[in-house]
Amino acid sequence: MTKTGYHHGDLRAALIEAGLALTRSGGPEALTIREVTRRAGVSPNAAYRHFADREALLGAVALAIQEMMAARMLEPARQRGSAQAQARKRLRAVGLGYIEFALDEPGWFSVAFFGGSDLSTLTGDGMAPPLRALVEALDSMVEAGALQPDQRAGAEWPCWSAVHGFAELALRGPLHGTPRQDLQALAHSTVDCVVAGLAQ
Repeated sequence: MTKTGYHHGDLRAALIEAGLALTRSGGPEALTIREVTRRAGVSPNAAYRHFADREALLGAVALAIQEMMAARMLEPARQRGSAQAQARKRLRAVGLGYIEFALDEPGWFSVAFFGGSDLSTLTGDGMAPPLRALVEALDSMVEAGALQPDQRAGAEWPCWSAVHGFAELALRGPLHGTPRQDLQALAHSTVDCVVAGLAQ
């Protein structure tokens, strides 16, 4: 891997980019101020002009990963059928996108919610990008009449628990080592059960 080398550009962005490169394969443990700055071609002290400490840098990297996760979750599904069917497809795509990101990028997934750190100061609205994608999909279910308003309150938490739990089981639990095709079938079944339960 060559140095990022920001060349008098945006050093903060260069440091985050280096952090992404390190954590993609190595997870959160791979990120150190020394290695990030080496890749960016600056001294370790330069990092502290942008980040108070390693945790602050890791938080910025985690937010960048969460934004990539949310983008995967928001990839448009084919919009056919009634408004209710489209809303269910959107929620299904959000759930499957979350799991697929975790399976494709286990190192980044480990960083995305590292230690339960509060990223609200980074996101501004206090909502992690993947959670925002889920909340908006659930709200669209209500708007389309696919989910009753009285069932909407707090629905994001069982939904998120299902997909996050599945990802953890697949990466570090009893499903670890299961062929990808089988994992995908199980992921579809998990998400379909959640969507069907909400839509009853």
